[in-house]
Amino acid sequence: MRFRESKNFSLTSISSEIQDFWSKNDVFSKSFNKKDSASFIFYEGPPSANGKPGIHHVMARTIKDAFCRYKTLKGYNVKRKAGWDTHGLPVELGVEKELGISKDDIGSKISVSEYNAACKKAVMKYTAEWESLTRQMGYWIDLSDPYVTYTPKYMETVWWLIKNISEKKLLYKGYTVQPYSPAAGTGLSSHELNQPGAYRDISDTSVIAQFKCLDGTLPVKLKNFYPFYFLAWTTTPWTLPSNTALTVGAKIEYSFVKTFNQYTKEKITVLLAKNLIEKVFSKNFYKIYNENELDLFKQSNTEIPYFILESFKGVDLENLKYERIWEEAPLPLDNPEHAFRVILGDFVTTEDGTGIVHTAPTFGADDYKAAKSAIPEVPPLQVLDSKGNKVPLVDLKGKFIDNIGLISGKYVKNEYYESDSMPDKSVDVEIAIKLKEQNLAFKVEKYSHSYPHCWRTDKPVLYYPMESWFIKISDLSERMFTLNNEINWKPKSTGEGRFGNWLKSANDWNLSRSRFWGVPLPIWSNEEGTEHKVIGSVEELINEINVSIEKGFMKSNPYSKFKVGDMSDDNYTNVDLHKDFVDDIVLCSEKSLPMKRETDIIDVWFESGSMPYAQIHYPFENKDLIDHKSNFPADFIAEGVDQTRGWFYTLHAISTIVFDSISYKNVVSNGLVLDKNGQKMSKRLGNAIDPFEMINSFGIDAVRWYMISNSNPWDNLKFDQEGVAEVKRKFFGTLQNIYSFFSLYANIDGFKNAETKIDIDKRPEIDRWILSELNSLIQKVDKDFDNYDLTPAARDINDFVQEKLSNWYVRLCRRRFWKGEYNSDKISAYQTLFECLLTISKLISPIAPFYSEYVFQSLNTVTRKDKAESVHLSNFPNYSSDIIDNNLENKINQVRNICSLALSIRKKEKIKVRQPLNKIIIPVKNEIEKNEIDDAKSQILSEVNVKSIEFLDNKNSLLIKELKPNFKLLGPKYGKIINDVAKKIKSLSNIEIEKLETASSLNIKVNETEVSISLEDVEINYKDIEGLSVASGNGQTIALDLSLNEQLINEGIAREIVNRVQNIRKNEGLEVTDKIEITIKNCDNLEKAIYDNLDYVIGETLAIKLYFSENLDAGDIIEFDNIKTRINIKKV
Repeated sequence: MRFRESKNFSLTSISSEIQDFWSKNDVFSKSFNKKDSASFIFYEGPPSANGKPGIHHVMARTIKDAFCRYKTLKGYNVKRKAGWDTHGLPVELGVEKELGISKDDIGSKISVSEYNAACKKAVMKYTAEWESLTRQMGYWIDLSDPYVTYTPKYMETVWWLIKNISEKKLLYKGYTVQPYSPAAGTGLSSHELNQPGAYRDISDTSVIAQFKCLDGTLPVKLKNFYPFYFLAWTTTPWTLPSNTALTVGAKIEYSFVKTFNQYTKEKITVLLAKNLIEKVFSKNFYKIYNENELDLFKQSNTEIPYFILESFKGVDLENLKYERIWEEAPLPLDNPEHAFRVILGDFVTTEDGTGIVHTAPTFGADDYKAAKSAIPEVPPLQVLDSKGNKVPLVDLKGKFIDNIGLISGKYVKNEYYESDSMPDKSVDVEIAIKLKEQNLAFKVEKYSHSYPHCWRTDKPVLYYPMESWFIKISDLSERMFTLNNEINWKPKSTGEGRFGNWLKSANDWNLSRSRFWGVPLPIWSNEEGTEHKVIGSVEELINEINVSIEKGFMKSNPYSKFKVGDMSDDNYTNVDLHKDFVDDIVLCSEKSLPMKRETDIIDVWFESGSMPYAQIHYPFENKDLIDHKSNFPADFIAEGVDQTRGWFYTLHAISTIVFDSISYKNVVSNGLVLDKNGQKMSKRLGNAIDPFEMINSFGIDAVRWYMISNSNPWDNLKFDQEGVAEVKRKFFGTLQNIYSFFSLYANIDGFKNAETKIDIDKRPEIDRWILSELNSLIQKVDKDFDNYDLTPAARDINDFVQEKLSNWYVRLCRRRFWKGEYNSDKISAYQTLFECLLTISKLISPIAPFYSEYVFQSLNTVTRKDKAESVHLSNFPNYSSDIIDNNLENKINQVRNICSLALSIRKKEKIKVRQPLNKIIIPVKNEIEKNEIDDAKSQILSEVNVKSIEFLDNKNSLLIKELKPNFKLLGPKYGKIINDVAKKIKSLSNIEIEKLETASSLNIKVNETEVSISLEDVEINYKDIEGLSVASGNGQTIALDLSLNEQLINEGIAREIVNRVQNIRKNEGLEVTDKIEITIKNCDNLEKAIYDNLDYVIGETLAIKLYFSENLDAGDIIEFDNIKTRINIKKV
């Protein structure tokens, strides 16, 4: 059997072939069913199949797949259960758009049952695309038995968790001001509001409003200032009609100021924080020191004077009353006499605004708390709706109610309008204009600030008073923070910073969602809300229904076909726990009163965080998997950085509450995938990248390798198709060329790795070096993979393949493969290169699963040296410390560096490598260094294409050293005298520089100041001299002699001819062993150049004969330098 040879290299074709191989041999299943192997637990964060997969999903899945494959190679069974996230806003909003309805139409134009049926159908809309991506990108995940969040078993576990939390006294119902999305029609939790990108910089109309004080409550010491206005600043003018209080800081100092309103030019006295006067009275105002100067002001003046009067503490202002600012607004329903007064609040600061906070208890969390804390309590401004319920002035759509003046029936944010009906003036602007006209606006201007938006609709969020069910997270925040220290975060900064800081101040979790498609809250309450029952299982629900039937509240049990205790999937088809089923169930309270279900559904993030338990129907089935920790916590999870306050948080919160445990040990948080210019991808911008197009164009291995090697997973990736193409060409193209080179000559020589393995100490130095490098690579890659660091591992492999294996080892060893007898030296070369290729196939397999399999099968099918059926069923390579030779690596890498520097000179001077040069000059520090380089003399001469090496020691002054100051290090040290220090450094002699090199430091005097210079403070270079070109790098300096004589020029011509003949051989499809005759058309200097180097030309081209002809019409035209000729070859 021969090694596979392929002239047409296609990563896409390879992927298709390997995918068929895996399927045919059931390789994936075998990977997690190994006997006597420990388990490595991985949790899949479920995607939602109602949207198409994007290129960012390829990134996330590559990370997950790579570590799971690595752990498989390390001997673990890594089961990977797929899942589908099927509930939540994305599904509902998509269905509403498709059906042409709004949330308000559900229950009237379309029944809840019909709506949920549409959601269930839509949620798997793009399942085929997701499964196709999974297969094409080689993401090993078990799709045969996925967990699906809308199934009754999954939902039953979610109910059990809620009941468990309730039994711990951590579930409560509360009325608070909460983030609310009018566009989505539901409240939001604090972690949803803190998703990346939720807060956006916007420009809003801000108003400093004037609230006119009433004199009836004024103490004597303030009477002299009447009439006056409280100045309160707001960036949400639409909340002003709902104002019922002004909040001040008890210890803040407030000053009265006499001035003029800049819009009406009326003379006014205003009150604001003393520290903010200059900030508020900027631009059009100027300070005066004599009150009489106010009388000089004329209405035509553009500059307005102001005069500061007395100051008082905030506590002196408590309970002062003021006029309602929006006259069309009704009075509060409850205790209106306690409204429109000044209260105290400890959240008031003098950082912005006026130091007086406009307080609308219905639309601000701080406002609500301050109003509730006041004595007596400040009532919110509410009205009665058609059903007799107390509601704010803005409805749940974000629209003002009727009968409150010019703002009636208008949306509070322009973003809530349809694009074609958006008014020119927002409500904020209309309110500001009216207040200006009424002498109630002191200043109106645009203000840029950060404002929260709904994570699913991209519309602004409102803070709205709502009754919801909460989990008391605040009681557990310290425990959650402590447990977080047990988790290995990649990057660490996310766990300690973003996530850790979030846990420290975690708010209570708002569970309620006013939607339809999701897991219903399993809570039944009586009409007065004094009794509650939390249901934790289907069995419990059925038992409660039976009690309800006995009491006459229900006629029959809708789940009568369900057999309690039967955990089969067939039995669970007899129960549906969705809203359209359970809302009709009436239970019986302890006091024999009817109980109806709380109408909300559960936050979908709670569902996601329930997956460790719900995916296995815990505790109803598989109880031991959780209780005995055999499937909990996860050893590893990975998702995007947006999940830090999403899935990562909810997993951690639920496991802490219910099990007092972490739910994952290691987590990789990947950054965003942006376009090549750093812009977020979107269909609207036209910069979104289709993952399937990338896979078809470049092959998935190239895409995966590019994503991992380009930047650390947690950094944002600027995705550039040119980068993918480069990876395909440089990394995979190079690796394929190495394999093709090996297979070509191995087949010629009949190498099958059947010979006795040659001992490492009996192999040539270059073999020992590359095997040492290979084992060092194994050690580093294993360490990086084990530490969840993919990028450095990929980069090290990349460097080994391209620079060490291809550009050095294979290039220097070519003659060993295609020349000479099949002896121990050639066998050593084959064995060495075979071992490198087989090992590399295993090292790259976690990131490049298809091509690694291709190389592994191509090698192992012939040799059968590895007993594994697949590279992914093999063992991760073990490094041998006996083979690693650090001194040898350093020695060869120094030689590589010397050659690299020499080649850089050739490139700079535009001298081709095929043109021989006279000599390379290498300064050395000592005899040991000289001998090490001299040992590699033949390699250097060959690589650099020079005739000799000349060594220089410190006594030889042919090359003159010079120092370049490192200003970044020296600047902070020597400040004002840095220029003098730099000048002194540049003037140091060769002897002084040598002292610095020897001692690593040097003391010099600059302007009578003692200055100590270290090697890190400078860069040592060599000056170019005539006929030589110098290069330095990585602590090494070399020079090339650029002078050319006739002999060198002729040899260069001969080398060019050899190169052209080799290309013609290849183009004509000749085998590497074929002998040829060469005919060359003669031209000036060509014949002598070739005859001077005839043995070389004939030997390199396998030519039997070589002719010169004055007239040659056949063959290929050849041009280089000043030579133009024609070459014809003939196989003999």
